Amino acid sequence: MQTTRQQILDYLRRHGRGTVKELGSLLGLTSTGIRQHLTVLERDNLVEAREERGRVGRPTLVYSITSTADDLFPKAYDQLVSVLLEEMRATAGNDQLYQILQRVARRLAEPHLDAVDGRPLGERVKRAADVLEQQGCVAEVSQEDDEYLIDEYSCPFPRAAEQDRSVCALHVEFVSLITDADTRLTRSLLRGESACTYRVRPHEIAGQDRVPVAN
Repeated sequence: MQTTRQQILDYLRRHGRGTVKELGSLLGLTSTGIRQHLTVLERDNLVEAREERGRVGRPTLVYSITSTADDLFPKAYDQLVSVLLEEMRATAGNDQLYQILQRVARRLAEPHLDAVDGRPLGERVKRAADVLEQQGCVAEVSQEDDEYLIDEYSCPFPRAAEQDRSVCALHVEFVSLITDADTRLTRSLLRGESACTYRVRPHEIAGQDRVPVAN
């Protein structure tokens, strides 16, 4: 992002609000220059303006950042997830940890299940990818014959996944619940591959690939 606009966002986040005059004094720019930057930030849904009426004179426009802009600022979620996984594993053990992650995946999936109930598999896969993107991933859907692939090009918790790959099981379970289909992780960013790829296919097709056990 252009440096001046980042400085505007930084100021608004620290102070909660700001006027053109205040921002101009901070950055040494004219009111016209500040307004030009604010216009771009408003267009990108990073700042919003409201009128604030004083005791005398015309109302003043006061600017603040939006929730979209707040998401741009770094957060320590990755480190927090790593510590939580370590503590859960140390306290409850591996089996309990995986059961907890399965319950977490279900809680994440539940708000979306009604919307995809009875929908074709392709729509369910698309919904799963959309939600992954809302969680901070970059995801893309493709189809190969009767199966779908979700390529996840970024991980919201890269450091946590490097230290404890159980976090990967969370997304596999989540995709499986949303799609109501057989879901397997076939590629992984952790193995140096270009994406985490979830192969999604109907349970009946997945069952055909299983080799019968001889009596």
